Amino acid sequence: MSAIFLSASVPIVGRAHYHETANPFLIQCAVRELVVAVIRTHQIVWGGHPSITPMIWSICEDLNVDYARAVMLYQSRFFEDRFPEENQRFGNVVFTDAVPQDRDASLLHMREAMLSRDNLVAAVFIGGMEGVEVEFDLFRRHHPGALVLPVPAPGGAALDLAKKLGTADEALQDIDFARLFHDRLVSIGSSGSA
Repeated sequence: MSAIFLSASVPIVGRAHYHETANPFLIQCAVRELVVAVIRTHQIVWGGHPSITPMIWSICEDLNVDYARAVMLYQSRFFEDRFPEENQRFGNVVFTDAVPQDRDASLLHMREAMLSRDNLVAAVFIGGMEGVEVEFDLFRRHHPGALVLPVPAPGGAALDLAKKLGTADEALQDIDFARLFHDRLVSIGSSGSA
């Protein structure tokens, strides 16, 4: 089954400027609509950010989907003392080793493992902070021909990324996330083309 990578988080104050444009409600709406739109046709892969993992677990519960088939959660053991309790419910978490006393190296190790998967056909960026930028660069390096879809309306790093790519136009700022994801992702095939 082909997979779509999700890079998302709810920005927090004190981590650069990302929170200034972020709308947590729209981030939650966009994540929900992404999962609803693609969960039956594509696996969703993401790194276990504590603001996103509980959302995805709740959405999967609402949709009554088989977690092992529908999603793949990556988590660095560096954050083991801060894992959301929902991690235990998925049962198919890929844990990557921590680099002792090095948060950035631990995250890079997890991201390399997650983004080097050969079944990723697209990446969606919602909200987020500096991790969105790092994951965008890594995704493009591993999958140069795959679709990248920054969703600018919820703000955060995804808005910055959309502006940088020149995709923050009126159509992509629309908050009709269901239509956006249906139009851009549902029919994407294993070749990575829409």
